[in-house]
Amino acid sequence: MKIYFAGSIRGGRDDKYLYLQIIHLLTGYGTVLTEHVADPSLTSWGEDGPTDKAIYERDMDWLRSADVLVAEVTTPSLGVGYELAKAETLMPVLCLFRPENGKRLSAMIGGSEKISVKNYQDLEELRPIFKDFFDTFSAE
Repeated sequence: MKIYFAGSIRGGRDDKYLYLQIIHLLTGYGTVLTEHVADPSLTSWGEDGPTDKAIYERDMDWLRSADVLVAEVTTPSLGVGYELAKAETLMPVLCLFRPENGKRLSAMIGGSEKISVKNYQDLEELRPIFKDFFDTFSAE
């Protein structure tokens, strides 16, 4: 299974270490195409080197080749929102959200019937969430 993981880059990097742990858990279910999202050297300025167009084309190629999209959406990101909008018409989508510090999930994500949203507080809560999400594919 090919997994597209989405998390904030230019929207803020506060969760970069959490992304690394999430990706580690996801590798138990398949190949994560977007491991660079968790790169601790990546800042909110984004990647050095490729142009925005090259990043867009690369990421869209990965998205089209993925079987599922898993996104951590606690830190709002225009790019992640764009990826979710594209993905919801192509594949199953799971969004992970930590309702903390008065943060609220966007109604455009929470209101979509095509996106599964799971609230969590810590990494251990993700294990059963991932198991339930990925078990639906092995049952088909």
